[in-house]
Amino acid sequence: MKPEHVHFIAIAGTGMGSLAGLLAAQGHKVTGSDTGVYPPMSDALASWGIPVAEGFSPAHLEPRPDRVVIGNVVREDNPEARAAIDGGIPYLSFPDALREYAMAGKHSVVVAGTHGKTTTTSLVAAVLIECGLDPSVLVGGIAANLGGSFHNGAGPHFVVEGDEYDTAFFDKTPKFLHYAAKTAILTSVEFDHADIYRDLDHVKSAFRDLVACLPEDGTLVANLDDANVREVVAGARCAVVGYGREAHADAWRVETGAIDASGQRLGITTPEGEALAAKIRFPGGHNAANAVATVACAVSLGIDARQAAGALEAWRGVKRRQELRGGPRGIAVLDDFAHHPTAVRETLAAVRAQYPGRRLVAVFEPRTNTSRRAIFQDDYAAAFDAADRVLVSIVPDAPLYSATGEVTERFSAPQLAEALRTRGQDARALDGADAILEALLEESEPGDVLLVMSNGSFDGLCARLVEGLARR
Repeated sequence: MKPEHVHFIAIAGTGMGSLAGLLAAQGHKVTGSDTGVYPPMSDALASWGIPVAEGFSPAHLEPRPDRVVIGNVVREDNPEARAAIDGGIPYLSFPDALREYAMAGKHSVVVAGTHGKTTTTSLVAAVLIECGLDPSVLVGGIAANLGGSFHNGAGPHFVVEGDEYDTAFFDKTPKFLHYAAKTAILTSVEFDHADIYRDLDHVKSAFRDLVACLPEDGTLVANLDDANVREVVAGARCAVVGYGREAHADAWRVETGAIDASGQRLGITTPEGEALAAKIRFPGGHNAANAVATVACAVSLGIDARQAAGALEAWRGVKRRQELRGGPRGIAVLDDFAHHPTAVRETLAAVRAQYPGRRLVAVFEPRTNTSRRAIFQDDYAAAFDAADRVLVSIVPDAPLYSATGEVTERFSAPQLAEALRTRGQDARALDGADAILEALLEESEPGDVLLVMSNGSFDGLCARLVEGLARR
């Protein structure tokens, strides 16, 4: 494909920014626009030499680009998107642009599921690269092994994170349906994205559509520990390769072993009963499950099982997934993307195992369209059991996008804090990042582990916390 000028509207999302970087690496001229751009994607875009205009305006379409890619956060009345469409500029959704510019002719390996997509995509990428397959990759985060969020490989495979969220305001199908998956990993199926899905059955229907799209000669690697996954994959016409932490007939199994400063040891059993020893750098049962899914996927692509298991140790993680941001005064500050109750629970359990005997302080910002609803109010109360102290950011009373009906009940941070205190925990609801920062700077002691969980910038809380603790 000859070089083009491709302009991205809402460029700073993890997927959009990654694709922008990949196209720039291919030799295209790439520009973009967005609001409130923050690290790590802002830093990545700058390092790739991609200019980003602040806000949305028709003026950003001068000089006129050859194509415009419109992100799924963009609404129909966005002035820049409207100017592009009404002005006759050819436009694409993010997944269609990815498929056309980067995935055409490749064996598509799609990693899907409510949880663990980014981590597992980066794991698969690391193992395939370590084993010499040199895949192309697009991951929704900054992966240490890639030195960024994409890899333009020479091999026949393209590994991509497959999101169940809808594609664009002009295409309401899930993103993962656009990638023509030949091989897929399905990590989990739970209710999420309440702004576009009515209920769990609606979510399941989207994943069933993904399963139905796999060709007969394809492979589906499925987490059989999850009853919803078992239900969704029941009608698959392709080969289903099971995995889990529990025992399942003819499936891969992983058992967690000792944890030390260098990581977590794993015992992996193949469907044929062969025992493999492995190690990953990050603790947690969820990471162990993602690791065995990766090995099962790699073997389906022709890699020797022992070689794949040995390659797991090369994986170096993803920014904002149990990421150690600093340790001033002997206080560990960790940054994590967790926001769904299941992810909060699993992340806290992993961090507790990583830092035994230390006071664990959980800091949580409910920021998504789902977490700001009351849907998971009670579930959150049981998700923080591994923490010694919990600080919850009070949710601003801002409009909530919904394609599923009026939002009548909203999440209450004070109510969660009260529920946690009833369970015997030290918990408070505070008014935003500034108040939480002040409390942590005042109350943190050497040996504490501060785990900050948000799927947004949280007003730069992690960086400000590390800096503030160092000054004190």
